[in-house]
Amino acid sequence: MKKLFLLWLLSLVLTACGSSRKTTDTRVIGGSTTTASSKRIANVVQHARAFEGTRYKYGGTDKRGMDCSGLIYVSYKSENIALPRVSRDMATKGIKIQLKETRKGDLVFFQTNKNKKVINHVGLVVASKKGDIKFIHSTSSKGVIVSSLEERYWKNAFVQVRRII
Repeated sequence: MKKLFLLWLLSLVLTACGSSRKTTDTRVIGGSTTTASSKRIANVVQHARAFEGTRYKYGGTDKRGMDCSGLIYVSYKSENIALPRVSRDMATKGIKIQLKETRKGDLVFFQTNKNKKVINHVGLVVASKKGDIKFIHSTSSKGVIVSSLEERYWKNAFVQVRRII
């Protein structure tokens, strides 16, 4: 009887967990770009570009300093889209797409530490024209800047592209 009661209590606790938590719209729009999704993408990119020139700060998420995943996190959050705070976790969200399908608002992921085979850097695509992909990100040496995927360093470190919106 005691085991049955404990089992019932455990199931009650597990089914009640998080039920009152307010959810955030995190669905992937993908596919064809609607006017609403185009506006959201433009707003995310505009929010990120407002941080250009901001110095690098590990764990930073504001004008006083920002790291790469912090930039992406706050930019998507400005459109009420919840993403994980760490780049390797962000790389599991959305839809993985081919490089040739890349468009504004997509996330590009990199592996910059050759000793550790994990994603450790992320950027937000701000333009993609004829295969030339420009992305905004925060680097430890220059802070928040726009770079090209055609630059040798980034081309060699590139891992994948994911679409969130």
